[in-house]
Amino acid sequence: MGNALMVLGTSSGAGKSLLATALGRIFSNLGYDVVPFKSQNMSLNSAPSIEGGEISRAQYLQAIACRKKPSVKFNPILLKPEGGMRSQVVFMGKPIGSVSARDYMLSRKEELFRKAMAVLDELKEKHDLVIIEGAGSPVEINLKDYDIANTRVMLHAKAKGILVTDIDRGGSFASIVGTMELLKPEEREAIIGFVFNRFRGDASLLWPGFEYLERRYGKPTLGVIPYVEHRLPEEDSLTEFPRVKGELQVQIIRLPHISNFTDFEPLHWANGVDYVTRPEELRGDVIILPGSKNTVEDLLWLRREGFEDAIIDAHREGSFVVGICGGFQMLGEKIVDIVESKRGTVRGIGLLPAKTVFEKTKRTNHLSAGVLWEPAEGMAVEGYEIRFGRSVSKRPFSVINAINGAKTFEPEGAMGERTFGTYLHGIFHNFAFTEAFLNFLRGEKGLEPISIEGWSIEEEIERFARVVEKNLNITTLINFFNLSNLNSKFYKYCQIL
Repeated sequence: MGNALMVLGTSSGAGKSLLATALGRIFSNLGYDVVPFKSQNMSLNSAPSIEGGEISRAQYLQAIACRKKPSVKFNPILLKPEGGMRSQVVFMGKPIGSVSARDYMLSRKEELFRKAMAVLDELKEKHDLVIIEGAGSPVEINLKDYDIANTRVMLHAKAKGILVTDIDRGGSFASIVGTMELLKPEEREAIIGFVFNRFRGDASLLWPGFEYLERRYGKPTLGVIPYVEHRLPEEDSLTEFPRVKGELQVQIIRLPHISNFTDFEPLHWANGVDYVTRPEELRGDVIILPGSKNTVEDLLWLRREGFEDAIIDAHREGSFVVGICGGFQMLGEKIVDIVESKRGTVRGIGLLPAKTVFEKTKRTNHLSAGVLWEPAEGMAVEGYEIRFGRSVSKRPFSVINAINGAKTFEPEGAMGERTFGTYLHGIFHNFAFTEAFLNFLRGEKGLEPISIEGWSIEEEIERFARVVEKNLNITTLINFFNLSNLNSKFYKYCQIL
């Protein structure tokens, strides 16, 4: 039976996801057979698992850090907000229904919790270490009795807990004390120490606070993680949508049900992006319709709020228009949906020669494709798809040549006059494509071409993990676990320490 280490936070956005990611890579580098786990995550940024299901982007990233293929076992319950206090419930990668927050809390949670704990037991049985990520705060008084993502998981797994706080926000010592005071005695006992995240300054100035916490709770501060600029996706619950105007004005419409907006991070890094919320703002060099959790409802919102006419006017005046997944579907001629919105046939915006029909089976796959769009024609790209819709077009954007590594030949997406749409989430993480895309637009504007330096998620994980390892007391963590089953590489590390 393996061990379990749980990363809890004093709030949402405290840094749990990335700390769990870094710990996964640190222990994997030491020779541990380590896997991530989060019983329940609420996120609109999902990714395909090895089984063909959906998991959150956070656990997908953590799986990569642990050098494991992303599995639905790492995130058994995924809640995808639909608006109006309702969420789609995804269990073990597959949608099982849409429920209100109240109905879910009072009816489905306990059943799914028991099943999720059975998955956690299996992971502990098969691996040396499970790194468990909590959710939000573990001590919200109105929610604690219904919470299936924090201390109940820690106690079930007999895990040791780390409590992390974001010191960049301020009030971190008070947040730790408040959290510890609201924990039950057995929960407080399971906590082994504290981590201060995103610190800017001289950590020695914090020592009076560390000493106070140790006197009060008998728990040490395990580390102070400095503020680190990185390119790893953050948990999306507290995402601030950037409004940066670069040399090119890249505008992304912030849909009510926007999803998988991590697609546009490379555009932000290379140029800057501006998430717009009013139709009168649309005047960009490029206008992007992102993915959507509810495509037809967001299309009708665009129409109702005046965005549709603004998109068409901007396109007529020279703006290039791009649609990703749901945004691609909206830009087509029509959508037939009796699955998601159940509204039947709905007219699209009409800038792309494509028609979409929603089917009951969701496609969740890793894709390799060859681009047909002329400025990047023949370029090999990779991405992933998560969609109910099936679209046909006489002018596809690309040809899928492999699905989950299996060879195929399948046209996808569509091209129109100064517009294209694609199902390839992550298309802009292909840096050669992004460079070609931006330089095409820059050339039209009379700007000099740019070069985009490529990087990999692996490199970013390693870089971030090295910072965490340097500033975290790994020795203390090691001492809390039974080392008898670990390999010699881990023993060697312990002896060096």
